[in-house]
Amino acid sequence: MPEPVVINPITRLEGHGKVTIFLTDEGEVSRAYFQVPELRGFENFLVGRQAEDAPQITSRICGVCPTAHHTAATKALDDLYKVDPPMTAKMIREMLYSVFMLEDHALHLFFLGGPDFIVGPTAPKASRNVLGVIQKAGLDIGKRVIAMRKDLRAILTELGGKVIHPVYGLPGGVAKPVTADMQTRYQEVAGRALKFAAFCEKLFEDVVLGNPDYVKAITSDAYTHRTHYMGLVDAGMRENFYEGQIRVVDPSGREIARFPGSQYLEHIAEHAEPWTYVKFPFLKKIGWKGFVDGADSGVYSVAPLARLNACDDMSTPRAAELYEKYFETLGGKPVHHTLANHWARVIEIVYAAERFQQLIFDRQITDPNVRTLPTETPAEGVGVVEAPRGVLIHHYKSDDRGILTSAHLIVATQHNAARIAMSVDKAARSVIHGGVVDDGILNQVEMAFRAYDPCHACATHSMPGHMPLWVKILDSGGELVQEFRRDG
Repeated sequence: MPEPVVINPITRLEGHGKVTIFLTDEGEVSRAYFQVPELRGFENFLVGRQAEDAPQITSRICGVCPTAHHTAATKALDDLYKVDPPMTAKMIREMLYSVFMLEDHALHLFFLGGPDFIVGPTAPKASRNVLGVIQKAGLDIGKRVIAMRKDLRAILTELGGKVIHPVYGLPGGVAKPVTADMQTRYQEVAGRALKFAAFCEKLFEDVVLGNPDYVKAITSDAYTHRTHYMGLVDAGMRENFYEGQIRVVDPSGREIARFPGSQYLEHIAEHAEPWTYVKFPFLKKIGWKGFVDGADSGVYSVAPLARLNACDDMSTPRAAELYEKYFETLGGKPVHHTLANHWARVIEIVYAAERFQQLIFDRQITDPNVRTLPTETPAEGVGVVEAPRGVLIHHYKSDDRGILTSAHLIVATQHNAARIAMSVDKAARSVIHGGVVDDGILNQVEMAFRAYDPCHACATHSMPGHMPLWVKILDSGGELVQEFRRDG
């Protein structure tokens, strides 16, 4: 049997990972594994700490999506202390969150996923990056992206306290109100953000949708899975990043569950495999049936593709128009093409910019009443938001002094883990034949996970107990000498 093909490290994602591809004697793929070798135990770090520390501690999980963890943790504290923030505080949180989503999605579009399309999936490795994007699309595009991210990050720094590790969220509200001066300045940024979103929309349409080869790749079977989909929706079944109920639809688009975040344990369970530190959530009522598609499988997906499949509409005008165009172009709802995540992400850039503008122009956002002080004895709380990569759940329990006794996080990349593993395996089987492997072919395998914008720094957390561990010791000839295994 040929030596396995290993992609290590995998590139243009957050965290660490590798792909191991096993070939038959004929050079065909027998199995491709997407492995996450890192382990971070933030759930255990939280135990014994004051509950109010959770938004600051969990923002350290990831330097790319700290605002998502900070916000989910803050909402979990609202629930823990049974305190309802003033409407203005909720508006400020959602406005900042929209700014964050816009900035984060732009990062993926231009720095992580975009090079595969703007530069090309089989272009030289050295050019498949943001510098290659600038070289291909023009220096002005690079300046525009950098300027927009600078404006957005300035808001996150001023109102959020810090851009990487925000400190604005408090149980029952936020730490700082929006002043009239802030509102005026942020309104100017919102106007530029709308123009930037329109620019992203046109760039994607011209470069990606205008290229028949790219459209063929997006809709090819190599990057298609028919699974369940999950996302937050508001009362009108429209997508919402900050609040709402969790909705699940099956591969035909039929709703099979809708529930508040506090009930997530009734619907989601987790499966472990010995070859990776990431766990595989699945729909509890269907059960774990393995890495397979279909309505009879418990596998589901989150992230932009899933959010659009799970909702019935968008709540802002231009995003709603693009939502309709998206499904019309791709053959109806739901869309099962993994690479369509990139288009869905562009639609969400437009939605985030429009929502930012709606909120910052609302008169109520400058109301100085931004916190309701907690008075209840803490016990248990769940907070849910849509991270850029999908549904993010924080679940805390504390004693009556507010000292955390347990913490459980299910991060977006965990929700997607089973489908990502399936996507990498299927892509490898589709593009590797006869043992022919080159850098361009391997990048097409990486494109299968890159569409989800995974964050493995976020995804590998331990629940109370032991993590599965499997150690094999091989001699210099590759023969197994000894094996140690712990199954949890």
